[in-house]
Amino acid sequence: MAERAGVPVSTLHFYEAEGLIQSWRTPANHRRYDRRELRRVAIIRIAQSVGVPLSEVKAVLDRLPRDRALRAADWEEAARPWAALLDERIALLERLRDQMGFCIGCGCLSVENCPLYNRDDRLGANGSGPRRWVGDAAEQGPPPPAEEASG
Repeated sequence: MAERAGVPVSTLHFYEAEGLIQSWRTPANHRRYDRRELRRVAIIRIAQSVGVPLSEVKAVLDRLPRDRALRAADWEEAARPWAALLDERIALLERLRDQMGFCIGCGCLSVENCPLYNRDDRLGANGSGPRRWVGDAAEQGPPPPAEEASG
């Protein structure tokens, strides 16, 4: 299973301990996996590669029936909650791509006094962390004026 799935045996054991996949034991105490578990491992690996936490992967996988072969409709229904999550991540990555150069190119290294993105530390009242990047719309504050961001 590990070779076919392209992961170390320890990864399979971890996924099993987390309830993401299942196996059974032979009389000789060897682990065996149903071939359907390969698809689950593939979904887990793809989701991890785009930053989806294992807890969210588990929530989706738990929606899938285990007592029969899965249909495309089963996968579509189980993955529906990810649509908004992935749209949110895409928007975050696009923002990072489009705006990160301003901070790197600036060189001021001042979170409190950044004239482009946090003039007068107006986001500081919303708490710690990268609010403009990951907070909800209310925490992110208004975007910088276009003339400031372009310079």
